[in-house]
Formats: sequence, structure tokens, C-alpha cells
Amino acid sequence: MSATRKEGARMRSIGNLDIIKRFTWEISSINMYLEELRQFWARTLGISGPQWLILMAISDLDKDDGIPVNVVSKLLHVDPSFVTTQSKLLEKKGLLRRRPSPTDARVVRLSLTDKTQKHLASLNEQYKTIKEFVFQEFDEHELTEFTTKLATLKTRLEKACVRLTLDF
Repeated sequence: MSATRKEGARMRSIGNLDIIKRFTWEISSINMYLEELRQFWARTLGISGPQWLILMAISDLDKDDGIPVNVVSKLLHVDPSFVTTQSKLLEKKGLLRRRPSPTDARVVRLSLTDKTQKHLASLNEQYKTIKEFVFQEFDEHELTEFTTKLATLKTRLEKACVRLTLDF
């Protein structure tokens, strides 16, 4: 089959609303299961799912000097004021530190406490087992390719949402 015919077949497939609807429902279901997992892990610390996401964002991004609130809020697609409020609650629980940036006192940098790092380390074996089970069907190349396509889809959805808000 020629490249042009393949592209035409691909476009007809994409135009098939049934598969797009199925995809949408599958993504919604995946999100529900991810939320269940977030809630499970959050309960181990006595916090909410969104607070768990904040801790995970800091854990993933922090390179020993803390992460600015705005970086966490962008990653989670939430308002910085939400991260500020929740990080203050997490600080009261002794799960993270909030410090002003050494270069700009208006910027608050977030980092995990030793207590939180030890707790996350204690969950590592369970997490590894679940991760291996969930992703056993993918080799590294396939997972990278799939993740790249999802990131492209996310970007297009973001642009579509911007267009919708501009049109109304």
C-alpha cells in the first residue's frame, strides 16, 4: 500500500467516531483507576489525592534546592494558590518544607522532608510491583512511543480548549 493510501486509510480511521468515543471512555476509565491509586497511596500518609500529587511532583522534580510553587502548579494544571494552600497544610503535617528562594523572596520553593522521603522509600517495593504489573505489555520503546503520542494528544486538547474559550 502506498504512503498516500496509508494516510487516507488512517484519516478514515480517525474520522470514525466510534473509535474516538471508545478512546475517550478508555482514557476516562484509566483516569478513574489512577485516581483510586492516588487515593490509596495518599491514605498511607493521611492526606488527600491532590496533596499526594503535589508530593509526587516535588519528589520527581526536586534536585535538592526545592521546586517553585508555580512549577508544581503548571505540572498539575492547577492554580498556584491551590498549591500554596495545600503545601501549607502539608508543611503543618511535617511532610514538606516551604522556603523562600535565595534569589527572589517572593518565590516559595517546596521540598520533601526526610520523614516523607523515608515514607516514599518504604512504599517503593509495592510501587515497583504495581508498575511492573501494569506496564508488563510494553517494552521501553513502545512505552516511550505511546507516551509521546499521549503528550501530543494532550497538547492538541489544550489548544482545542483554548480555541473553545476564545470562540465563546
